[in-house]
Amino acid sequence: KIIDKCGYISFFAAGGKEARAWLVKKDSTIVEAAGKIHTDLAKGFIRAEVYNVDDLDEYKNPHDAKARGIMKVVNKQYIINNGDVIDVKFKV
Repeated sequence: KIIDKCGYISFFAAGGKEARAWLVKKDSTIVEAAGKIHTDLAKGFIRAEVYNVDDLDEYKNPHDAKARGIMKVVNKQYIINNGDVIDVKFKV
């Protein structure tokens, strides 16, 4: 894939009925990824809930993944992985 060769990965932000894919450089932190969505998410970052889109093959929705313990809570040092789906908790 050309994205891989350029040193980027994709992640997803989902909320309500909407989801969107974003690109960040490999080895980016969750805060850097949050900043791609909106600078306020990076500035006021508290924590994020994360699961990988591949988990949706087994768990059909985020609520099911959370109930089964697949979704994890991460801090600012978390390195975003290709295919991560993030829900950022923040306060500005």
